[in-house]
Amino acid sequence: MSKRIYGIFDDEDVLKDAIKTLKTKGIVVKDVQSPFAIHGIEALIGVPRTRISIVSFMFGIMGTSLALLMTWYMMIHDWHINIGGKPDFMFYMNLPAFIPVTFESTVFCAAHGMAITFLLRSKLLPGVTAPIFHPRTTDDKFVAHIDVKDESKLNEVINQIKSAGASEVINK
Repeated sequence: MSKRIYGIFDDEDVLKDAIKTLKTKGIVVKDVQSPFAIHGIEALIGVPRTRISIVSFMFGIMGTSLALLMTWYMMIHDWHINIGGKPDFMFYMNLPAFIPVTFESTVFCAAHGMAITFLLRSKLLPGVTAPIFHPRTTDDKFVAHIDVKDESKLNEVINQIKSAGASEVINK
């Protein structure tokens, strides 16, 4: 059974150097919490590239399809009205008039779908509180999450984290 240790750091550069040092010693940092984004931290801890852009594209395609279906149904099939001399029986001849509606629907579905997907995937739902392992994580501290699989090496890992520059180590 693995045990999770939290290394608290005062500076992001010290944290990045500590992650590199711990990685050379075979200790893997699973996650990092910080009060702001740290450039290059994803590559250091091995975070895979996100697929949310693919999801956004799929929501955009859905918005485009729904907009085209909606405009065809309302303007051609159901209640066709001759507006400005445009032929009201052919969809492809009226397509330039439907582009603004199609574009807005695409952007609307992509943006809202991506936001909802992000919130669901990150478990940022109403009523859910994120675990904060140090009260000053949202202020000026940086927390590195480290899993130790062999509990006999727990004290050794804690000493290596402290020697790497951690100001505090929490063992939960």
